[in-house]
Amino acid sequence: QVQLVESGGGSVQAGGSLRLSCVASGVTHSRNCVGWFRQTPTTLREGVAAFWTVDGTSSYIDSVKGRFTVSQDTAKKTWFLQMNDLKSGDTATYYCAVGTCLKRTLLQSTEYNYWGQGTQVTVSS
Repeated sequence: QVQLVESGGGSVQAGGSLRLSCVASGVTHSRNCVGWFRQTPTTLREGVAAFWTVDGTSSYIDSVKGRFTVSQDTAKKTWFLQMNDLKSGDTATYYCAVGTCLKRTLLQSTEYNYWGQGTQVTVSS
């Protein structure tokens, strides 16, 4: 059983930065993708960024390209989402997830089996 715990959310002004962390416990070696998703009370959960462990590929939605970066500390089974130049539209609850993906499905939530509890990110303009 895989358990994921996110941290690092908070409130920042537009233009600020946050780094989210996701720590995994349990067996993860059979999973090949780590994704970051976000959701608000009025929107569906959307894939923001993801990392494919097969070859180190990263994938991002267009709205965060150049601002968000995923990284990992494999030894500590920890993944990070560095978020820079935050905008009010980035306000959401952010979730990390682990799954088994194809390279072309990295941002599809249906590919992910295990989810963290979420961490709130609020960006004020």
